[in-house]
Amino acid sequence: MATTGQQKQQQEEEEQQQQEQQQQGKEQKKTTEKRKPVFVKVDQLKPGTNGHTLIAKVLSSNMVLQKGRAASQHLRQTRISECLIGDETGTILFTARNDQVDLLKPDATVILRNAKIDMFKGSMRLAVDKWGRIEVTDPANFVVKEDNNLSLVEYELVNVVEE
Repeated sequence: MATTGQQKQQQEEEEQQQQEQQQQGKEQKKTTEKRKPVFVKVDQLKPGTNGHTLIAKVLSSNMVLQKGRAASQHLRQTRISECLIGDETGTILFTARNDQVDLLKPDATVILRNAKIDMFKGSMRLAVDKWGRIEVTDPANFVVKEDNNLSLVEYELVNVVEE
């Protein structure tokens, strides 16, 4: 008889723990509010990072690649443009693809959300993929620091061997 009493007590404790875990799960689901975006400056960008949100001015836009047939509706036209963008801390090259090319016109101010750093020939390029967003916004009131171009810094991948 003593063992069945202990077993009942263990079952009750387990049920209570399961109920507490379910309540904690419900509380966690309630706290999935959107968090405020953390805006970064151009000079804070580092190789291999992503998820950046920043406000930048477009200084210049240079079409690099344009291929595909505009006459056919089936084939999409591929356009790639390199745009020099920057803020009051520095500048960086931004790789604009397809519809992004139309948004990044010289002297426009844009908000880049969920931007990532791509490495191209050892230098940094900023890009926004399908998970990110580019918004044209009101003209910014900052002066772009053009003498600090992060895309001119060449990086080299070094493997460190631990002993």
